Amino acid sequence: MTRTVLTVDDSKSVRDMVAFTLGQQGFHVIGAADGAQGLQVFQSERLDLVITDLNMPVMNGFDFIANARKSGRNTGVPIVMLSTESDPEAKRRGKELGATGWINKPFDAEMLTNVARKLLG
Repeated sequence: MTRTVLTVDDSKSVRDMVAFTLGQQGFHVIGAADGAQGLQVFQSERLDLVITDLNMPVMNGFDFIANARKSGRNTGVPIVMLSTESDPEAKRRGKELGATGWINKPFDAEMLTNVARKLLG
């Protein structure tokens, strides 16, 4: 069974790199350009994992996570922050809102794959 990953990032190159990296491992990757678009996908698709940026236009990663966790859809789906932000306070806030983990950009393809596999069993 193919696992579906949503990647939410305003950078098309980051979305493309995540899709390429995880696609090579058999994951189906859906991209969204901001948190609002990501939330629409989150509420309409069956997902296994979400990877989201923090700093985006329209809706940032914190607001995306808060709304996703309140939506009642995809309950229990891991949400990983993928961001250049490394401030411990930001990481704490992300966790409080429901983030499962945090990866700093630029990301290592092998590490991203390992995190995805670990979270998905």
